[in-house]
Amino acid sequence: MTDQARIEVERHGHIAVLTYHNPPANTWTPDSLGDLAQTIEALQQDASIYGLILTGQGERFFSAGADLNQFSSGDKAQAWQMAMQFERGFDAIRQYRGVTIAMINGYALGGGLEWALACDIRIAEHHALLGLPEASVGLLPCAGGTQQLPRLVGEGWAKRIILCGEKVTAHEAREIGLVEIVTSPGEGLTAALGLGEKIAAQSPTSIAACKRLIAASVDGTPSDLGRGLEREAFIALFEGEDQQEGVKAFLEKRAPRWSNQTSSSNK
Repeated sequence: MTDQARIEVERHGHIAVLTYHNPPANTWTPDSLGDLAQTIEALQQDASIYGLILTGQGERFFSAGADLNQFSSGDKAQAWQMAMQFERGFDAIRQYRGVTIAMINGYALGGGLEWALACDIRIAEHHALLGLPEASVGLLPCAGGTQQLPRLVGEGWAKRIILCGEKVTAHEAREIGLVEIVTSPGEGLTAALGLGEKIAAQSPTSIAACKRLIAASVDGTPSDLGRGLEREAFIALFEGEDQQEGVKAFLEKRAPRWSNQTSSSNK
């Protein structure tokens, strides 16, 4: 199987499920990270898709992160290429306009956990184990781990996981805020698709605006400035089609029919 065939896309209504397949541990290579970015960039242009579910093939590994063979030669140029491909692939997830859900169906280690950290929401099956063990092999998380993890779990737990190499179970991850939902083995996709149904009921243009505002808040935008951005985004929704459709559908007591179009995209 080529890298280009390792990311399978299956559509469930307005939700796309992306399954990464690279046995035995679903590790990442520069080519497969590039393919991840291309796949998400293509879905970004598909107005019929409102959200993404990302998972790994099989029952044991979500992803064990980078293929360490990429770093065995000590070649700094090769390491830089890998780091930049991680940035490209995972930034495509972070920049996706809709909701992204990581369905962690097994080990999520190193770049595998960073893949999940790039998503908006994380679901873990009961047997999942999560960690950032890069320092144990003389490396460090370079795909957002040192930046994203402290925001979710706080400085103390981030240091335990990164500096001490501690791994956390699915239930521990939920307790510290690393994942939002824990399911029985084999039930993660069902839970993710259940969230997908809720996502499909929301205005995708509203969701895109809300994601930008939440990101600004998390990134430290002062609250008074954030409230101004919020008001501007609220008024901007009136330039698109979905605002009128949403209100009309509510008043007519029917489900809305979202166009996922803004005035600029209609021009």
